[in-house]
Amino acid sequence: MEKSLPSAGKLWLVGAGPGDPDLLTVRAARLLSMADLVVHDGLVGDGVLALIPDGVERISVAKQRSRHTMRQELINELLVRETLAGKQVVRLKGGDPFIFGRGGEELEAAREAGVACEVVPGITAAAGCAAQAGLPLTHREDASAVSFVAGQCKDLSDQDWSGLAGHGRTLVIYMGLATAGAITDKLIADGVSPDLPVAVVERGTTADSRVLRTLLTDLGDLVAREQVASPALIIVGKVAARADALDCLGAPGAAKNMQKIGDFT
Repeated sequence: MEKSLPSAGKLWLVGAGPGDPDLLTVRAARLLSMADLVVHDGLVGDGVLALIPDGVERISVAKQRSRHTMRQELINELLVRETLAGKQVVRLKGGDPFIFGRGGEELEAAREAGVACEVVPGITAAAGCAAQAGLPLTHREDASAVSFVAGQCKDLSDQDWSGLAGHGRTLVIYMGLATAGAITDKLIADGVSPDLPVAVVERGTTADSRVLRTLLTDLGDLVAREQVASPALIIVGKVAARADALDCLGAPGAAKNMQKIGDFT
């Protein structure tokens, strides 16, 4: 890790992890302590933001479904402009910058503008939230392949998800709450068994996280009935049944009040 930041401006695309500030990388924490400006998204939790020293400028560019504080093109312009002005700019993104975080677009914009840019990886939500829920994304008996997909992508019905879920596979769906019913219909239409276990991890790794369990055919009803709130992950596959094994929640730093709702019968 650098002992001091470069004298010229530099942009850092930093992953904030899945929510728990203890899961922030050491390098990310050091960069926050030395930044001139932190530009953060809405999935960065209060615990992580609390690590930013007083006096460091911060700008929220939070995005919600169909409502953005700032369009991506304007975010790119902001990052480039502030870095070219000589600032050490930390672009703080929930999870990992390159997993549905549009970090690739920001890196491209920086390179096109001649801005020095470095990526600092973070624990992506799929890995962090599933692990805390006692849910192994791979398991020798259940799954040897994992796929990540975005559930709110344009023209969901036209996406080819064949082979992503089913025997020996785990499918992790980001941003899928609003389209949970359509996701169910699509997977079943693509040949996935309606009886395949599903787990929904809401606000994973935080103090008020929940694990909700059901079968694929009932996913949409579960999300509506329990009023599941974003951020949440949908995990489809036999490994989801292993969310029963929540003994790991007694470990230091785990969410003591995690709720386990539903079953697979």
